[in-house]
Amino acid sequence: MWILAACGTLLHFLFNRQYGFFRDELYYAACGEHLAWGYVDHSPLAPWIAHLSRAMLGDSLFALRFFPALASAAKIFLGGWIAREAGGGRFAQAFASFTVLCAPIYLTFDNFFSMNSFEPVFWMACAAIVLRILNGGDERLWLLFGVVAGFGVLNKHSMLFFGSGLAAGLLFTRARWVFRSIWIWAGAGIVAMIFLPNLLWEVRNHYPTIQLLHTVIGTKYATVSPLEFIAQQALLTHPLATPVWLLGLWFFLRDPAGRKYTFLALAYFVVLAEMIFLHGKIYYQAPAYVMLLAGGAVCIEKRALPRTGAWLKPVLVAPLLTGAVIAAPLAMPILSVSQAIKYCAYWDVKAVHVENVPLGDLPQLFGDMFGWEEQAQAMSRAYRSLPEADQAKAALLAYNYGEAGAIDYFGKHYGLPKAISGHNQYGYWGPRGYSGEVVVAIGFTEERLRRSFDEVRPFETISPAHAMPEESNLTLYICRKPKSDLTASWKEWMYLD
Repeated sequence: MWILAACGTLLHFLFNRQYGFFRDELYYAACGEHLAWGYVDHSPLAPWIAHLSRAMLGDSLFALRFFPALASAAKIFLGGWIAREAGGGRFAQAFASFTVLCAPIYLTFDNFFSMNSFEPVFWMACAAIVLRILNGGDERLWLLFGVVAGFGVLNKHSMLFFGSGLAAGLLFTRARWVFRSIWIWAGAGIVAMIFLPNLLWEVRNHYPTIQLLHTVIGTKYATVSPLEFIAQQALLTHPLATPVWLLGLWFFLRDPAGRKYTFLALAYFVVLAEMIFLHGKIYYQAPAYVMLLAGGAVCIEKRALPRTGAWLKPVLVAPLLTGAVIAAPLAMPILSVSQAIKYCAYWDVKAVHVENVPLGDLPQLFGDMFGWEEQAQAMSRAYRSLPEADQAKAALLAYNYGEAGAIDYFGKHYGLPKAISGHNQYGYWGPRGYSGEVVVAIGFTEERLRRSFDEVRPFETISPAHAMPEESNLTLYICRKPKSDLTASWKEWMYLD
C-alpha cells in the first residue's frame, strides 16, 4: 500500500508540469489572495490551500500541484485501509490500492489543483473511520469523524450528500446502534461548528452558491439521462475495473462477510440518486468508488482466490495495468501536444464532456491549460501602450474568471495591476476603486463594450495555439469615456455562470 501510494504521487510529480495552468487553478489562486469563509461557486478550503501552497513553495506549476499529488497517495492508501477494515488480507489491501491508482478519474483529479482532488480523501477517510468504529474501535473516533467531515464540507459542499448517504445507510441497517452513542452526536456537532462560518457567509450573501447552481444546471453543465449517467461511471473508474466495484456492491449487500458493512452500499445508492435527481456532473459520484473497489478486492480474495489459486492474481492485475497505461494519456498530459491531439481523437474523448462549451483540437481538460500567459502578455502590451498618466488609472477588465485569474497570476511578472471582472466571485470583489475612465478589456465583444463606453478602440487580436475556442481570437480593446462610473454600474457587469 505504501509503495503504491508513493508511486501515485511520483507519477504526478513526473507529469503535472507538461502543459500549463488549468483555468480553475488560476481562479483558486486568485481566491486565495482574498481569504474568506465563502465564495459564490465553491467552498473556502481550496483557496486556503492554494494560498498556503504559494506561500510555502512559490508560484510554479509544481508548487500549486504539490498538494493534489499528495492527495493521490492518500486515496490509494485509503483504498487499502478500507479493504483491511472490511476484512481483507494483504492481497485485498494491495489490490484495492492498485485499482485506485489505475482509475482514470483519480489520475485526472490529482494532476492539477482543484477541490475535486481532495474530495475523495475526505469522503473515504470518513468511511474508514466509521468502519473502524463498527469493528470495535473507540467510539470517541466520532470526534475525528466530525473534524474530517467538517473540513470536507469546507472543501466541497457535496460532502453533505455523502454524509446524508452515510446517515441513511447506518439508520437502515444493523449498524443503527451507533445512534445510541453520545459520541456520534458530538461528532455531528463538530461538523456543524466547522461548517457554520461558511453557512453564515452564504446566508449573509443571500445563498449565491444555490443561485449559481440554478443558473448552470441544464445550461453550462452537460446533462445526461439517468441511464447515461450510470453507464458513464464505468469510464471514470476504468472499464475493466467496473466488475471489481460491482463486486464490491454485491459484497456489501449480499455476502455474509460483508453484510456488516451494508451501510456503504446504501450510502452509494443514496448519493447516486441525489446526483441523478440534481443533474450533477458525471464525475460527482467518483469519490465513492474507492470504498467499492476495496469491497470488490475483499470479495475476490475471500470468494475467488480460494477456488482458483494464486494464478488469478496476475490475471487480474495485468489487464488493469494495461488499461491504465492506455487511459493515462487521456487523463494526464503525458504526451506531447501533437501526440495528445491524435491520441484523444483516436479514442473520441470529445464525445464525453461535462460542460456545454465548444471544443478545439484538444478535449476541455487539456484545452483549458493553454492560452493564459499569452493573454497576460497581450494585456501587458496594451497596458504599456498607454501614456503613463493613463496607466495609473487604467482598469484591466476581463470577461471571465479564467482571463482575470491569468492577469492576476502572471501579471506581476509584467508589472500589471490586478484585474477586475464581473464573473462569479470576481464580481463580488467589485471594480477595485476604478472609475472606468480608462479600461483595457479582454474577452468582450465590441458591441457589449460600446454599450458602456463612448470610445472603444481595438488594440490587438490574439489566438493562442490549442486554447479553447472561447479563448481564441480574442480582441483586446482600449476603452474611454464611460457612460457611467464603474462603481455605479458594476451590477451590470456582474454575472454567475
